Amino acid sequence: MKKVANIVFNPFKNDSRVLKESLSLKKVGYDVEVIAHGDEGLTKEEIKNGIKIKRFNYLNRKVTTSKLAKLKIYLSWIKEVADYVKKFDILHCNDLNTLPIGFIVKKFYNKNIKIVYDAHEYETEINGLGGIQKILTKILEKFLIRYADKVICVSESIAQEYKKLYPFIEKPALVLNTPPYKKIEKKDKFREELGIGKEKTIFLYQGGLSSGRGIEILIDTFRSIKDDKAVIVFMGYGPLEKEVKKASEEYDNIYFYPAVSPDVLLDYTSSADFGISTIEDSCLSYRYCLPNKTFEYLMAEIPLIVSNLYEMKRLIEKYKIGVVAKENNVEGLKEAIKKALELDKEELKENIKKVKEIYNWEEQEKVLLKIYKEISNV
Repeated sequence: MKKVANIVFNPFKNDSRVLKESLSLKKVGYDVEVIAHGDEGLTKEEIKNGIKIKRFNYLNRKVTTSKLAKLKIYLSWIKEVADYVKKFDILHCNDLNTLPIGFIVKKFYNKNIKIVYDAHEYETEINGLGGIQKILTKILEKFLIRYADKVICVSESIAQEYKKLYPFIEKPALVLNTPPYKKIEKKDKFREELGIGKEKTIFLYQGGLSSGRGIEILIDTFRSIKDDKAVIVFMGYGPLEKEVKKASEEYDNIYFYPAVSPDVLLDYTSSADFGISTIEDSCLSYRYCLPNKTFEYLMAEIPLIVSNLYEMKRLIEKYKIGVVAKENNVEGLKEAIKKALELDKEELKENIKKVKEIYNWEEQEKVLLKIYKEISNV
């Protein structure tokens, strides 16, 4: 039985992609452990969904704020993890910050170990990365990626960019961050719990309430909408939560709902009429992204309003499952909302049901397992 370390530099509390990959590998006979870092209130070792989770070192991001302190903890974590996983058969390195572990183990401890590099974003073009840090990140990835036996990306555009950047590797495999297929029984949770009238159309923003995701633009958009038939529900948590709550207290068409557990998430998602994904065009990683929230909306069988970003636009227009905002600003979103209200609901419903059959984890799992079969000779 091949032993796999699925390594991630977070405390592994709600990383759905890493969990899905781990469960898929376990199902076909791999011995999988998730390797994460410690955090407040978490045990160093636990079993979750039958997967062993091992946490090394301790990093409370709210307390540890200085860059130097974070770097010391990070380097200590790399050392501890590398020592622990050096006798494994396969290291699945999620994001660039775990790839040094693969290099260290392969170079100094176990030359036969296989490395899978799973880039969850366009790692050298992520939001907020600039200056000397960006230069060093590019140098680091170019050096480390040579040691990966397989590379995985989360959108076709990012895979193509990686092939251009690193012509010495094969084109990365595409494993989208889609949810498992689920038949949906439509619910009406938001109307029932928030007192929203049946005559109103509910637009849902679901996910992290943080900068770069168009939260402020959405608030301004619904502040300016005079038609009381359109309302927005923000469901999630993050740094902009206070701003969202404040707006919900001041405006009748803006609502806040706290994040819910994954097992009931789609019940709430399906209670909306449209899902909104307004990622801002602030970096190449965002420009080429295909967020998991987009696929969650589709699995819940609700159409979309998205930013005019390459991959999301291509998905919406190819399958006719929503509206692309021409501009990611108040006027652009108001126009998109108006168009959304005029769409044929029955046609949208039929199109989305077809898309669900294509974009689900069961389909992405096939790609992942093919990759593992190739590197492990199973």
